Amino acid sequence: MSVLLCAVSATGAPGLASAPEIQTQSVQKADTDTLALSDTIRSILRRTLVSEADSDSLAALTPGLQQEAARPVIQRKKVDLDNTVNFSAKDSLVMIGQNSAYMFGESQLDYGDMSLTAAEIKMDMATSNITAMGVPDSTGTLTNTPVFKDKSGEYQSETMDYNIKSQRGFITNVITEQGEGYITGGQTKKMENGEYYMQNGRYSTCTDHEHPHFYMQLTKAKVRPKKDVISGPAYMVLAGLPLPLAVPFGYFPFTDKYSSGIIFPTFGDDYSRGFYLSNGGYYFAINDNIDLALTGEIYTKGSWGLSAQSSYIKRYKYSGSFHMSYLNSVYGEKGSPDYSKQTNFQVLWSHTQDAKFNPNLSMSASVNFTTSGYSRNDVNSYYSPSFTENTKSSTVNMTYRIPNSKWSFSTTANITQRTSDSTMAVSFPNLTVSMSQVYPFKRKRSSGRERWYEKIKLSYSGVFQNSLTAKQDVFFKKSLIKDWRNGMKHNIPVSATFSLFKYINLTPSINLNDRMYTNKVRRQWDPNASMEVCDTTYGFYNVWDFTASLSLDTKIYGFFQPMKFLGDKVKMIRHVLTPTVSFSGNPDFSSPFFGYYGNYQYYNTNGELVKKKYSYFANSLYGTPSIGKSGTVSVQFANNLEMKVKTND
Repeated sequence: MSVLLCAVSATGAPGLASAPEIQTQSVQKADTDTLALSDTIRSILRRTLVSEADSDSLAALTPGLQQEAARPVIQRKKVDLDNTVNFSAKDSLVMIGQNSAYMFGESQLDYGDMSLTAAEIKMDMATSNITAMGVPDSTGTLTNTPVFKDKSGEYQSETMDYNIKSQRGFITNVITEQGEGYITGGQTKKMENGEYYMQNGRYSTCTDHEHPHFYMQLTKAKVRPKKDVISGPAYMVLAGLPLPLAVPFGYFPFTDKYSSGIIFPTFGDDYSRGFYLSNGGYYFAINDNIDLALTGEIYTKGSWGLSAQSSYIKRYKYSGSFHMSYLNSVYGEKGSPDYSKQTNFQVLWSHTQDAKFNPNLSMSASVNFTTSGYSRNDVNSYYSPSFTENTKSSTVNMTYRIPNSKWSFSTTANITQRTSDSTMAVSFPNLTVSMSQVYPFKRKRSSGRERWYEKIKLSYSGVFQNSLTAKQDVFFKKSLIKDWRNGMKHNIPVSATFSLFKYINLTPSINLNDRMYTNKVRRQWDPNASMEVCDTTYGFYNVWDFTASLSLDTKIYGFFQPMKFLGDKVKMIRHVLTPTVSFSGNPDFSSPFFGYYGNYQYYNTNGELVKKKYSYFANSLYGTPSIGKSGTVSVQFANNLEMKVKTND
């Protein structure tokens, strides 16, 4: 049998095949496709016919080529197709006769919206049939197995027979992703409408297609891509072991779009509240950015509940989810001693902002707020870790940085719950204001030498906090002024560095602290009760203090060049000594001049007179200035030894 190797371009110009270059050819729809042969190709054909082919095989292979010496062209049979067939092969392309071709090495064939890639592809244009397969590697594993793509999806298989005109085909060991699962294995027949009929297939969400950990064995099934799978008898297989769990038929719906619909409830029995239907409702597919699910639950003894759950996302901006639930729980019969009625609710919120969305404004939230009895009354919490959680916490944070400015603002809300005794600790709002280091007296347009006051630098940070710890049932009954602990603290460090005698650095600094409170506590001794009594007054109180310091430092350098016997690599040794002397101190802020401390006296049990000094703001958020004068002198020596060494590089 004669084999003719040739490559023909899309315009019909002939040429010789030269592996391993990619060989391409296009077959256009036409009544007659005439390929003109050059003298070189005609000579190759004559030699091939005389030396390698007999008359019978030649007639079967290429009718009309027997008179090649007298005929300048080859007439092809009519190929009636709707689109152009484009095909290529990385290794080689072999033409057999007029309408057949073999492609070897990462071959590809495109026809309309259909694309097929495989290690080897055989094409018969007379019948419009295509056969594709993979090739085994050195270990016997199939590589470059056929991958078929069309508007219905992408499918991988071991072998594939396909008719590009009727759009029908037969596939073995198919692998395709449908929805959140995979359909693999079996013998599959593809229909012209895009549907697939499968025998002995598998459906699983496991990504290991060769040996899935679990799957449903489908004896026969009909696959409608991106819509559903309808199967006949099916059974569960776990770790390769068939289980006695079978269904007479199965239905697996798929969708790649949002769609609204009914959420079917689950049913069960609760010992205290009776039979129930839970988690039933309706799902709203609002748009691509947000959805909403409204569900409820109802019990035969009167309990009920409602919940709303939503997820939202804005690509490159933010994403999050929100869940709110309300429970009305009824226990016992109305009028009986054990009758009780409880209402509980839960709020869950998670929000994350993309860092690239707004570099100056960021917001995050992690909220888990529940009333103390919610977990004990929620059926969905019975078998979840939240049922045994004793402490729940919630945090919402937002930070804003003024563009092209030293200022930034941050606000935070914190809630901590202890479900064992229904205690809540709330801190809201918490505000932090900060300004990075600035030189307030530096000239915008300087000329001449720097002035001494231009070296003064300062920064600022301010914190406001408002908090309350109370039981859940009395939390909202607390007074904002009398029960909430609140206050504000300011901190302003000011410093400058000057040169003294050219070699000494002189750094004076002062650190200012200011506290603002809304109440103070006066104490006195009650001789009748023999105890200390307190009297709280409310108003605005400013409590400030400061610490001043002065430091002097310099650097002393010493150089030593080693002797020759140490070698030529060590060039120089340097010793740097940095002595620092610091002085710091503050006055006695408990003196009557400042008015931060009070005192009282009483006689103890031994009849001795005792004088006691106390702070008006001892229990405040940011404390109170210290008692007594303080002064500190510190001396520090820092040594640094360096050696300059020549390397071979």
